Amino acid sequence: MTLGPLMIDVAGTSLTGEDRQLLSNPLVGGVILFTRNFASVEQLTELVREIRAVRTPALLVSVDHEGGRVQRFRRDFTVLPPMRMIGRNYAVDKQAARELAEQCGWLMAAELLAIGIDISFAPVVDLDYGASTVIGDRAFHREADIVAEAAIAFMHGMRDAGMAATAKHFPGHGAVVADSHVALPVDGRSYGDIGDDMQPYRRLIDNGLPAVMMAHVVYEQIDRLPASFSKRWIQDELRGRLGFTGAVFSDDLTMEGASIIGDMPARARTALAAGCDMVPICNNRPGVLATVAALDGYTDPVSQMRLARMRGKPSFSRSELLASAQWRGCEQAVARCMERPSLELNG
Repeated sequence: MTLGPLMIDVAGTSLTGEDRQLLSNPLVGGVILFTRNFASVEQLTELVREIRAVRTPALLVSVDHEGGRVQRFRRDFTVLPPMRMIGRNYAVDKQAARELAEQCGWLMAAELLAIGIDISFAPVVDLDYGASTVIGDRAFHREADIVAEAAIAFMHGMRDAGMAATAKHFPGHGAVVADSHVALPVDGRSYGDIGDDMQPYRRLIDNGLPAVMMAHVVYEQIDRLPASFSKRWIQDELRGRLGFTGAVFSDDLTMEGASIIGDMPARARTALAAGCDMVPICNNRPGVLATVAALDGYTDPVSQMRLARMRGKPSFSRSELLASAQWRGCEQAVARCMERPSLELNG
């Protein structure tokens, strides 16, 4: 059985019979975990084992675990700083800031891989224009060059641990006020004015970026559709002009920014037709069931190959990881960063 295009959630700390039946459907290719799925490291490890045992090849297991405000698991995991803290350190010591970004990427990825999680949807490479509260300190910096350097270092840290990075939210979520979870953001800038936002993607792609997550944002001067559903953005811009060959994820289809497309099956069909390889549907089991029924028979061998490359490659068991000198060094570097007072700098 191959990996299907749907990424779904499960409700609890272990799988139900309905979960197992749905995860066995060939249209499902991945599971995304949330804080509600966590009670302890031991329980989470067993839940991931259960998910991976449902079928062969195993489903991809993912989580949003960026650091700062967006880190689903905290107890018995290293609490990572918001990425803005790394970006601000560039004003003091660029090399040290790059090293810290790489250490954060390695530490985050290694801790998740050690319990069987394949993907953390990170890093955020949106520019911090000061407009978007939902992005805010999740962004490294306002300057595209600093974002690119920090994100490349973070990606390299993830890669060294064995995890493929996913840069988000293409082509850029930082210049809109509205939160796409609860509204449809509209960016009125011209194509030329969005160039800075895409610069980090260009440099990440040149450095082997494995995956991108699209934004549920309408760039009204370029396309009337949100980028997650836009052939103009995915096929012409991302794959065509930027030459990206990795996996493309839509953002969560249950977000309000996707509602302009229609019901859940319509959202999934439109995103896949636009060029997405995988579409997450979170916290909406009826929507998942309707989409599974509507997409019956759907297959895309090229997408399946791209998704297979997202499989995690852990180097350590959890006990081996916590005993390693590399983990101790990275954990101490992050602890020192978290202890320092925040720099109040412009930009």
